[in-house]
Amino acid sequence: MIPAAFDYAVPATVEEALKLLRKNPEAKVMAGGQSLLSLMKLRLATPPLIVDLRRIRDLSYIREDGSRVLIGAMTTHAEIERSPIIRRRFPVLAQAAEAIGDLQVRNMGTIGGSLAHADPAADYPAAFLAMEGAVQVQGPRKARTILAEDFFTGLYTTALNSGEIITEIQIPIPPAVTGSAYRKMKHPASGFAVVGAAAVLRVGPDGREQRLRLAFTGAAAHAIRATAVEMALRGKAITEQAIAEAMQHATDGVEMLEDLFADREYRAQLVRVYGKRAVMAALQ
Repeated sequence: MIPAAFDYAVPATVEEALKLLRKNPEAKVMAGGQSLLSLMKLRLATPPLIVDLRRIRDLSYIREDGSRVLIGAMTTHAEIERSPIIRRRFPVLAQAAEAIGDLQVRNMGTIGGSLAHADPAADYPAAFLAMEGAVQVQGPRKARTILAEDFFTGLYTTALNSGEIITEIQIPIPPAVTGSAYRKMKHPASGFAVVGAAAVLRVGPDGREQRLRLAFTGAAAHAIRATAVEMALRGKAITEQAIAEAMQHATDGVEMLEDLFADREYRAQLVRVYGKRAVMAALQ
């Protein structure tokens, strides 16, 4: 299908983009365009103005800054997938990037755009939660930081206010002994996650859990932390049996999604299976 008519602006700076958004409250921001353009072609979104961020060069980078890694919001999935910094510090994020779409999508899509879109089956949100990251946001009046745990609020909704733009993703660097992994069951047609699991795990010399963060995508209306599993494994020896037992709590208090491909019971089983696989991979 063909999108409805719209105006198009390509600002060179964040300030120019924010000015356009102030003057045009119904405008939509476009990063890579991999999600927005599809919605527009289906006429599920009919914005009067597109504010394209692709020429804002200051928003594309990956660098270490003390105890954090900083990622510009316009950094593409392909750049994240190939980054030596990301692959060394955060295998879970590199694996999530590698699992997104196909080569063309990864070369165009951006991490900021994906997080802002907040698709319930997107790959980054689970890794973002498990890594305990944060986003730097620039609004019409001031900048602010939103923690991952506060960012996703519902189906395709986030804590972003009208007129705000994600400018940077901030991830704390874990200790050297930390392992992480992302495991996903792809939908055979779309490639989106039927269920995806991201695990960040630190184990002591005695084989006992010192810190575990486990998050899922595809299971609920937005990405979720499996805090019940984290608590069940707290301080315990991390064995395959212990992980399997803890995963019985993975869906505690979660309203599971359901569709033609996977009903609630099947999705709940996928959560348990892929959660275990992610933790085992992080342990290895």
